[in-house]
Amino acid sequence: MPRTTSVRKFSIEFDEYIKLDKASEKVIISPPQNEAPEVKVSGHRVLVEFFDTLRENTTYTIDFGDAIVDNNEDNPLGNFAYAFSTGEHIDTMEVSGTVLAAENLEPVKGIQVGLHKNLEDSAFVKLPFDRISRTDSRGRFTIRGVAPGKYRIYALMDGNQNYFFDSKTEAVAFLDSLVVPDMRPAMRQDTVWNELDTLAYDTIYEVHYTRFLPDNLILRSFKEENPMQYLVKSEREQLNRFSLYFSAKSDTLPTIKGLDFDEKDAFIIESNPRNDTIRYWIKDTVMCERDTLTFQMDYLATDTLGQLVPKTDTLRMVNKIDKKRRMALAEEALKKEEKERKKREKKGDTLKAQPKFFAMTVDAPSSLDLNRNIVLKFEEPVEHIDTAAIHMAVKVDSLWEDIPFILMADSVAPRQYQILADWQPGQEYQLKIDSLGIKGIYGLYTNKVENQLKVKTLEDYGTLYLNIVGAGPHAIVQLLNSSDGVVRQQPVTDKNTCDFYFLQPSTKYYIRLFNDDNNNGVWDTGNYAEKRQPEEVFYFPKVWEMKANFEFEETWDIHAMPLDKQKLDEIKKQKPDEAKKIKDRNKERARKLGRT
Repeated sequence: MPRTTSVRKFSIEFDEYIKLDKASEKVIISPPQNEAPEVKVSGHRVLVEFFDTLRENTTYTIDFGDAIVDNNEDNPLGNFAYAFSTGEHIDTMEVSGTVLAAENLEPVKGIQVGLHKNLEDSAFVKLPFDRISRTDSRGRFTIRGVAPGKYRIYALMDGNQNYFFDSKTEAVAFLDSLVVPDMRPAMRQDTVWNELDTLAYDTIYEVHYTRFLPDNLILRSFKEENPMQYLVKSEREQLNRFSLYFSAKSDTLPTIKGLDFDEKDAFIIESNPRNDTIRYWIKDTVMCERDTLTFQMDYLATDTLGQLVPKTDTLRMVNKIDKKRRMALAEEALKKEEKERKKREKKGDTLKAQPKFFAMTVDAPSSLDLNRNIVLKFEEPVEHIDTAAIHMAVKVDSLWEDIPFILMADSVAPRQYQILADWQPGQEYQLKIDSLGIKGIYGLYTNKVENQLKVKTLEDYGTLYLNIVGAGPHAIVQLLNSSDGVVRQQPVTDKNTCDFYFLQPSTKYYIRLFNDDNNNGVWDTGNYAEKRQPEEVFYFPKVWEMKANFEFEETWDIHAMPLDKQKLDEIKKQKPDEAKKIKDRNKERARKLGRT
């Protein structure tokens, strides 16, 4: 309902009692206001009062989204907006589209989408938007009250509500091309369904309307890599270890100099690939018992000019439980253990106390997948592994024959080792680890292990063959589970194919692809200052429920379907909010008004 006005306080009247639902989240005013207007309800009316000085010859829109609901049933009036002008003309053009998370094509809810008449790149980081909207639960947005012209369009998760990009923690999106609003007459077909038979229709009729363009923009939102390097926190989680957490990845590890201990050969250091999380295991058990460890740490940190410079901190690693309390708890545990022993003795249980072993978990299922290996996991670092104490054998007829194997430390997961062998389909294998074969850094040895397993046959699996159309030169295909998690990934070949073998039957699989532009094997985010978009991501809009001894072959044109239609609803984490309810409510209102 557009109108022209010069007043800053007005009301919008409805034909029934109403209320506002989450008005602060859902109602958005364009152009954006320095001081938020007051929006409230009184009976049948919505009352709006502006506090900013209104600009001359400007169209203002109040987009309520689905914030207006009836008083009785909370049925929303969806997609409702009110427009007025401070001049003689009301701008009526619209721009619409969808905002998706660049990494996984999830609809982004509640992100601001804005237009800039200023076409300079600096406008986004210095000036507030000229026109704004906000996405709904499907990631959809409509910017209303737009004047003819050329614009830049952006999306911004505006944490400080200043309507421009000034924090690296804010998610953003931008288009490389300009947006030129347009409108044209259009026609659509509407269907009137039979009231008695919901599967049959009565009439199909044509409805003429004005189509506003563009109406299918796709913005891919991302957070930039945090360029600020600093120490986030340090903590001593247990007696025998402490951890350091940094804000960003680093090429180097910090240097530690003990102030009340000798740091030489004092730790076993575990770091993740980014070097932003570092764990220090204290090797000396006497040192572990100390309540406090004080050390000087030298590392690189970002200064006020944004440059990496050497920095020195003094840190104190304090045990969460002091020594006096630990001794009291230990004494209490001993008393409890002794009491339990005496109780067992009265019952005739004369078993001796079990020795303590170095804790080890053996991941060797009785039915082993062909593409898997046996995994050894440890709760604490390993000091020594005697490979002669590890034995792998294959069953030949009724006898066990030793076979060669490789013991390899996992390159990503700390304290984890893999046993690799030439697994043959359908064969039975035996793993034996002698007692005292593996020693931890605190002097304990592992207990003996004996596991038998059988490798699955080729007929136990399904296979998926993909022919890829439209991918970049370094594309990577990811096999996903029903939680949108990566099960496996591999690059697209020079022949534009990608095959997945040994897939589990009765399991749902999904497919995602990203163009690995820098060929580093991982998805990379974008950077606005560099005008670098995040690496492109595509979903195959299909699910495969795998069957044993079955092969699927598919041809996938990654551009055949718009991005916002590719990801299946069943694996989306962001679900639509009562979309159908809103749609049905608006249809009913239109019917009552005689507009259908």
